[in-house]
Amino acid sequence: MQNDITDDLEALLQVVPPAITKAIRIENHGDDLLEIVLDLGRRPEARFLSREITLSETEITREEIDYIVDRVSEFTTDNRAGIERTLHRISCIRNRQGLVVGLTLRVGRAVYGTIDIIRDLLESGKSILLLGKPGVGKTTLLREAARVLAEKKRVVVVDTSNEIGGDGDIPHPAIGRARRMQVATPEFQHGVMIEAVENHMPEVIIIDEIGRELEAAAARTIAERGVQLVGTAHGNTLDNLLQNPTLCDLVGGIQAVTLSDEEARRRGTQKTVLERKAPPTFDVVIEIKDWQHLAVHHDVAAAVDSLLRGRAHPPEI
Repeated sequence: MQNDITDDLEALLQVVPPAITKAIRIENHGDDLLEIVLDLGRRPEARFLSREITLSETEITREEIDYIVDRVSEFTTDNRAGIERTLHRISCIRNRQGLVVGLTLRVGRAVYGTIDIIRDLLESGKSILLLGKPGVGKTTLLREAARVLAEKKRVVVVDTSNEIGGDGDIPHPAIGRARRMQVATPEFQHGVMIEAVENHMPEVIIIDEIGRELEAAAARTIAERGVQLVGTAHGNTLDNLLQNPTLCDLVGGIQAVTLSDEEARRRGTQKTVLERKAPPTFDVVIEIKDWQHLAVHHDVAAAVDSLLRGRAHPPEI
């Protein structure tokens, strides 16, 4: 199926110095530009899906850094900014005095149609966790999930860095009828997750980058109230997530259990074994390999139990 891609690339290029913009226009042959990297005193680079190039032999100056900083929104405490009504993300690197000395301009894209392959899972009402390395398309998939689910359900997006709904107070059309709650700083994300459920009666909560213990606990609280969760977390695979002490609670957590002699003999294991501590917060885990390949664990509880017992439980590819 052909995906419809909207990237508002012109809006991003308007905040970039003209010489760099010209070089990008020459090199960009389609929808494969990922990031523009600008560091003070270094040559500017552009990263595409399958290549990285140097845009100019001239080193980046303070004036060029300031040119961009003056044209984007104010940087928040997580050193991220944006361009109003777009999905682009501008992240900065600061020196010890707090001055911006580096910028990463990441192209934000609304890709319509990406969710079709897992649409039946989304509409089943099960809570779904998306895993994958940075840049593989987790947020793009999440954004499309918000749009599709909001056609029939009450959906609230908890948007920590304005990456799902874009910068500014009016969310990007890519999230459809879903409502968006912005988060002042990442440290408050767990509080806004609970507030969304208590104040706005959603049927679905969309959350990007669950990365702290408090957020994992908030996700469990939301799931226990019968609200469907669709989120992303740091980690490439279900096995990675199990080894993360902060986030393993999302898939049930791990505890050491001492078995009786009889039970240990029956199982053919040692007396002390690892077992799942609780029901998983998320019913389904999807590992995003690339834009074309997904690995789906339909029954997270069974998959975790198998992994802890050293048995193979291959996902559906």
